[in-house]
Amino acid sequence: MTEPGFNLDFDRAQRLGFDEAMFCAGKTREQISAILARIAERGGSMLLTRLAASAFAQLSEDLRGGLDYEALSGTAYFGRVAPPAHSGQVAVVGAGTSDMSVCREAVRTLGYHGIKASEIYDVGVAGIWRLMERVPDINRHPVVIAVAGMDAALISVLGGLVPGLVIGVPTSVGYGVANRGETAFHAALASCAPGVPVMNIDNGYGAACAAIRALRTADRMRRST
Repeated sequence: MTEPGFNLDFDRAQRLGFDEAMFCAGKTREQISAILARIAERGGSMLLTRLAASAFAQLSEDLRGGLDYEALSGTAYFGRVAPPAHSGQVAVVGAGTSDMSVCREAVRTLGYHGIKASEIYDVGVAGIWRLMERVPDINRHPVVIAVAGMDAALISVLGGLVPGLVIGVPTSVGYGVANRGETAFHAALASCAPGVPVMNIDNGYGAACAAIRALRTADRMRRST
């Protein structure tokens, strides 16, 4: 069986403002290696997502040495990473420690694109005083990524408190009827807090891309005026 060709999207940054990323779950070691070889031929770089520690360990030693890998988020940077150019624009707010892998996927995606996120964790509504203490800090950010499992109540609460763009990310954290994140997803979609876009379950990468789109659109509008 011959390996299929890889039709990589080298022009995505010009169109959308961020590079194509490699979703590694379901890809073989050979496929990951071949894609990165194509990127290297062009002198490019790439963000890798959903790269499990076991899959990372199977890569060649040379390739592992060329990756900036974080096991918690399952992300890796290959090649050049954008230098930090923006800070204080995005806050990633996580309900609990169990949501950290999704939070860090968002943070690492933003970091790859030169956006340093503020990280505010363990402020779920079970102890809502913890969140209320941090609301002044959160309010300073024009974009907030809210990450929560169980009933995803944090997303609705922030949607009713924060003036900036709140992007909700339901996670698969929870018992029984939480149903691997479906309850959190439905609750976030049904929120009475207006104007809160909701990502798919555990999609920290998608939330970061939405934040990048919003910030870069605002930058273009400022420059045009």
